[in-house]
Amino acid sequence: MAGRTNTPGQTVSRRLLSVLDCFDVAHPALSLTEVATRSRLPVSTARRLIGELCAWGGLERLDDGRYRVGMRLWTIGSLAPRQRGLREAALPFMHDLFQATQENIQLTVLEGTHALCIDKISSSKAVPTMTHIGGRLPLHATGVGKAILAFSDKELLRSVADAGLARMTPHTITQPGRLAAALAEVRKTGVAYCYEEMTLGAVSVAAPVLGMDGKVRAALGIVAHSRAAVDRLAPAVRAAALGIARWTG
Repeated sequence: MAGRTNTPGQTVSRRLLSVLDCFDVAHPALSLTEVATRSRLPVSTARRLIGELCAWGGLERLDDGRYRVGMRLWTIGSLAPRQRGLREAALPFMHDLFQATQENIQLTVLEGTHALCIDKISSSKAVPTMTHIGGRLPLHATGVGKAILAFSDKELLRSVADAGLARMTPHTITQPGRLAAALAEVRKTGVAYCYEEMTLGAVSVAAPVLGMDGKVRAALGIVAHSRAAVDRLAPAVRAAALGIARWTG
């Protein structure tokens, strides 16, 4: 809970944001009690703030009494210039990759120390993944994450390593030295691979979308069944990422 403050409205703002922060990919719908617990607010306060958010359109009430994020927040979020510009530029290339492979196609950007998925194309034939639009992926255990990490400042790698490289599967790289060596190879080839490091049965290949200043703006990746020859998909992913970079400048 936010403490007392001399700035009018600050406490209310923080409490409203704490309510919204309760919702994520793993918790898309929550009850009043769950919101109060996750936000560490009294139930009476959570009820009042939820009511205000529902009236504004930031939250909406489901038939079972739970709440989920409302369309008004989605509308506002879609106005974010970085996300909107990238998605518009990337969509034709993502569709081309999907038509050619029928596998999962992902577009991610850096958010903090994670890769944030801002768009995805898949089909019932593609390997099941844990990735959802708006979901966060570990940088060290995914193709898109490695593509971002390899072309980011060294401070980011240090922060990720200091936080601990979580073991997602028996194949996850958990040693900072091994990860640094893998990223050096990504910088050399322009593509990043992930072999069942995030999800058993799934492999991926990704390429960075670089700006004119050489800084990474996003990463484009394909996630396929572990039996797929992802090295054969690498040229197409890299070409698509270069195409996106040209359109976004």
